[in-house]
Amino acid sequence: MQRKILLALVPAVTMLLLTGCGTVRINKILTDPTRYHNKRVNVEGTVTQSYGAFVAGVYQVDDGTGKIYVLSNRSAPVKGARVKVSGPVQSGVTVMGRSFGTTIRESDRRAK
Repeated sequence: MQRKILLALVPAVTMLLLTGCGTVRINKILTDPTRYHNKRVNVEGTVTQSYGAFVAGVYQVDDGTGKIYVLSNRSAPVKGARVKVSGPVQSGVTVMGRSFGTTIRESDRRAK
């Protein structure tokens, strides 16, 4: 009996865990930023612009559906790099006198 319950739960738990790992298309975030505000998202794409120093940076990611700026507490990746970025969505951010609309505050980044 316990084995049947366990076998029934494994696929459900696996699906739940994998749902959190998926990427969100940038156009979905930009079309409805209030839906994603302060929610952690994963986006994947190519860096099209990159600014920053050794301690912080701002870069733009393009996934083919749209472009979004990412704010980082570490150096920005180089233009042309493929990345997967995770972090909360924010709006109306100003960095060094420059205003950005909807952005992602990077909490994790991986090269692809």
